[in-house]
Amino acid sequence: MMAEKPPKPAPRRIFQERLKITALPLYFEGFLLVKRSEYQEYKHYWTELRGTTLFFYSDKKSPTYVDKLDLIDLTCLTDQNSTEKNCAKFTLVLPKEEVQLKTENTESGEEWRGFILTVTELSVPLHMSLLPGQVIRLHEVLQREKKRRIEIERTPSSAMEKEKEPIEDYADALSPMPACFYIVSRKEATEMLEKNPSLGNMILRPGSDSKSYSITIRQEIDMPRIKHYKVMSVGKNYTIELEKPVTLPNLFSVIDYFMKETQGNLRPFIYSTDETLETKRFPVTPLKFKKNV
Repeated sequence: MMAEKPPKPAPRRIFQERLKITALPLYFEGFLLVKRSEYQEYKHYWTELRGTTLFFYSDKKSPTYVDKLDLIDLTCLTDQNSTEKNCAKFTLVLPKEEVQLKTENTESGEEWRGFILTVTELSVPLHMSLLPGQVIRLHEVLQREKKRRIEIERTPSSAMEKEKEPIEDYADALSPMPACFYIVSRKEATEMLEKNPSLGNMILRPGSDSKSYSITIRQEIDMPRIKHYKVMSVGKNYTIELEKPVTLPNLFSVIDYFMKETQGNLRPFIYSTDETLETKRFPVTPLKFKKNV
C-alpha cells in the first residue's frame, strides 16, 4: 500500500517564484533520479509534474529549473527490473529519446507512474497499488488536465501570445479553474452537495460580492453539516478566511489545502462520466472556521 502523506511541497516563497516561470498547473512533485541520453549517470532532482511537462530542479529550494521534459508525445512507460531493494525503475519512451527514472522507494514510484500516465493518456490507469484518496486525486488531476486541453484549443494563438511570460524558453499555458468550480449560488451549491454526496463534498463558487470566491463543503461528523468559507483575492494570491488566515498562490492550492487539512476527507465535487469510485470513509477533521459567507 502507498504512504498516505504526499511529499512535502516547496516553501511558499519558492512555489511563488516558480509560478512566475510557468502557468502550467502543478499536479505532483517529489524527488526523482533521472538519466537522459546525454547523462553518464543518474542525476538527483526535485521534480514537478506541471501539465504534461516534468521540471527538474537541482534541489527542493531552487527557484528555477535546470532541465525539463515534455511528455505530451509519450509513446509508453515501461517498468524495469531493479536489483536494488525498495527502488522503482521505469523508462519513458519518447519519439526522440528514452529517459530512465528511478525513485527512492516503490511507493513513490507507483505514484509517479499513476500521475504521468493519467496526464499523458487522459485516463486513470487501472490495477495500481494506490490508496482510495490517491485514486481520487488522480481523477481530479484528470479532469483538470482535460479542461486545460480544451481551454488551449479554444484560445486563439494571438491570445496565447499575450499570456506568455517575457522569457520565451520557459513553458507556459493557460491554466483553467479547478474541476470543482461551478457558477452557482450558495443555495445551489448546498443542494448539489446534498443530492449527490457520491460525487464529492466540496465546491468552489463565486463569492457574493463578485470579487471573491467561496468554498462550500458538506461534512459528516455526528450529522451532515454544510459550511462555507470565504476566499479573498489579494493581489496574485488567495486568502482563506479562517481563524488564522491562510494565503496561497492559486485556487488549485486552495483546494489542495482543504484536502490535506482534512486528510483527504474533503473531496472536490466533480461531475464525471468516469466510473464511480468506491472509497473508504475516514473520520473528518473539522477546520476552524471564522465566519460564514
